[in-house]
Amino acid sequence: MGSTTYHLDLETFHRQADVQLLDDIDRLRSFGISHYVALPQLVVCGDQSSGKSSVLEAISGIPFPTKDSLCTRFATEVILRRTPEQHVEVTILPGRSRELAEGPLPAFRESLADLDNFADVIESAKQHMGVNETGTAFTDDVLRVDISGPDRPHLTIVDLPGLIHSHSKTQSAEDVHLVQTLVQRYMESSRSIVLATVSAKNDYANQVVLKMAQEVDPRGVRTLGIITKPDTLSVGSESEMAYLNLASNAEVSFNLGWHVLKNRDYHSRYSSSQQRDHDEFVFLSQGVWGQLPRSTVAVGPLRTRLSRVLLDQIRSELPALTREIEQKLYECKVDLRKMGSSRQTLDEKRRFLLHLAQEFQNLCKGAIDGTYGDQFFGDPRSDVGYQKRIRAVVQNLSLEFAQAMRLRGHLYDISSAQMTRNHENQGGDPEKMSRQQYISHAKELLSRSRGRELPGTYNPLLITDLFHEQSSPWKALAQKYLRAVCDATRLFVESTIAYLTHDETAEAIFRDLINPIMDAQASAARETMASVIDVYANSHPITYNHYFTETIQNVRSKRLNDDLATRLANFFKTPEGEMLEEMTFSKLKKSSLISALSARNETDMDLYSCAEAVDCMLAYYKVAMKVVVDNISTQCVEEKLIKSLPSVLSPSAVLEMDAKTINGIARESAISAERREDLRKRAVTLEASLETCRRHTSVSSLAKRTSRDVSEDEQSEEERPVDVPGPMAQSFSDLTTNHRVDGEDGNVSLPLAVDEGRKIKKAKKKDKKTFQTQDILVQE
Repeated sequence: MGSTTYHLDLETFHRQADVQLLDDIDRLRSFGISHYVALPQLVVCGDQSSGKSSVLEAISGIPFPTKDSLCTRFATEVILRRTPEQHVEVTILPGRSRELAEGPLPAFRESLADLDNFADVIESAKQHMGVNETGTAFTDDVLRVDISGPDRPHLTIVDLPGLIHSHSKTQSAEDVHLVQTLVQRYMESSRSIVLATVSAKNDYANQVVLKMAQEVDPRGVRTLGIITKPDTLSVGSESEMAYLNLASNAEVSFNLGWHVLKNRDYHSRYSSSQQRDHDEFVFLSQGVWGQLPRSTVAVGPLRTRLSRVLLDQIRSELPALTREIEQKLYECKVDLRKMGSSRQTLDEKRRFLLHLAQEFQNLCKGAIDGTYGDQFFGDPRSDVGYQKRIRAVVQNLSLEFAQAMRLRGHLYDISSAQMTRNHENQGGDPEKMSRQQYISHAKELLSRSRGRELPGTYNPLLITDLFHEQSSPWKALAQKYLRAVCDATRLFVESTIAYLTHDETAEAIFRDLINPIMDAQASAARETMASVIDVYANSHPITYNHYFTETIQNVRSKRLNDDLATRLANFFKTPEGEMLEEMTFSKLKKSSLISALSARNETDMDLYSCAEAVDCMLAYYKVAMKVVVDNISTQCVEEKLIKSLPSVLSPSAVLEMDAKTINGIARESAISAERREDLRKRAVTLEASLETCRRHTSVSSLAKRTSRDVSEDEQSEEERPVDVPGPMAQSFSDLTTNHRVDGEDGNVSLPLAVDEGRKIKKAKKKDKKTFQTQDILVQE
């Protein structure tokens, strides 16, 4: 075969794959997938009396109502397909507002062999949806019209109600709002191609549809403008020139441009479609309209144009549509998992709770052990994911508590340097004072608590009083820490239960089971915390930790070293900044040096004893603080809250529950049962839709690779294929962007380009002259 035959085969393949893709998208729409995700579609929008219905009739060949009737009340979906025999089928897709998916609406289905009784079918559908003058004025149900025949284009269009400018006797203010809301919803979808229809009888600047189109599509990338009734313009008038500029994409610019149509007028309202198309061709070939490209005028080019625009939109949106369906299916399965199986009997309810408790135990164990492999834990960088990692949360809270005890656990921040006492407590920070100031403060307490001790010594109870005062912030810090851990554990349990079951069951579980248990655990933790604090707040200091004596010795040794260094510097009169080691001595009196080093300046025996007491208190404080931090972290948090966390919902507890408790927690309402059934149907729809989208996505990817392979083969022969004039002259990349789909079952075979490419290559190598002759014959 020659290259022209190759292009003809690719054209056939291209059209077959395109039709299959359009059919599958329409099949998804018939499944009701548009209730869950937005599908690529053409939506016809326009003001009332803009000629929108006449446009739809011209494109489809269907006698749609052209007056204020059905089409102003609900959306109409028209599916056109080219087949050897003519067939019409009318169905109704229930809208989102319908409470029940089952009922009279899905049962409506009318089949016609021709369009003679089409108006009667439309009226029957109207009554079926309850849309009439005395009943419902508007519905979000969708009328679906499938029309096939030998002269039909491959096209799918959604016709929307005409936009109403103001209410009247027959159209209420509510109707105006409802129609605009419906049209806005369709136009806002990023996958909708908006066919903005404007009538030349009115100034286009005053037509609402253009304003709405520019709002939802400010860059004009998915809007195609349609001008109707150009024959109503006076020849040579400014209005005619204004609409000519509009049609030339000069006034309101859209990436997809504009198209001009001539509707039937009153006198030609009964003319045939052929006569209508002829009259349109004659009119748009004359006057200023003859200046426009032929591809932007008349209904024939519009059909071709819309088919290509729709197909391109479907192809470009297919990957994103597949991802969105995958996400919706995942969410649907998660909801189904959370709802569990149907449960009516006591045994079914108990099994449901047992399974729930076991899942809760597994997640609790992972969270407490710090093994976060389950997908429940999510991303640790997010707040939600971090809150589920209860071990990490508690560890961080414990570290913060230990830090708070070190920095703010003491009432006074005592420094060896001289400073002015700060009586203002800033944000819970300790009050700053020097050591001498604190010793004077201790002396006042000593004078008020004297016992039988000798002068220069102190009552042991002084250390107790000073320690109780210094450790007074501990209780508040411990309570804050405990509240934070309780909140964290409750949030974790709430997240876990919400992950495992739906809201209705989760609420009952918390109300009847978890809340009482967690409240008891929190109360036990508070009691343990109070007992730990009370040991140090209400008792005299006791410790046998050697760290206590080591701390006292280290503090006194450091103070002695500092004091000796100061005495030596004073004795030798060392200049500021000069080291003692750098000085030279010729003579040194031993007795003078000893006297300088051993002299005692403190003559106040109470101050001396208070200094000793302060050293003991500070040393004991350090020992006690570390013990308290560890005890509260282990005895209160770890033992009372964390280790007991799985017990809030355990399988053993479920086995011991009586029938009343089981029924109260695991009962299932009629609404829940209906929701489960709705989710199951949704999952079936989404799975079928996902399979279809994935098939076409993989076909498109394989076709692109095939296109590149065949192109490389042709380039290696340094020959170009013979061009075929007319509609067959399409680019190589366009002809190989899809694959052949055999049969109604949608089985995908290898692309035609592979076989034909190999045949061409072999034919060229075998007999180049014969090949060229065949090309010429095929072309002729």
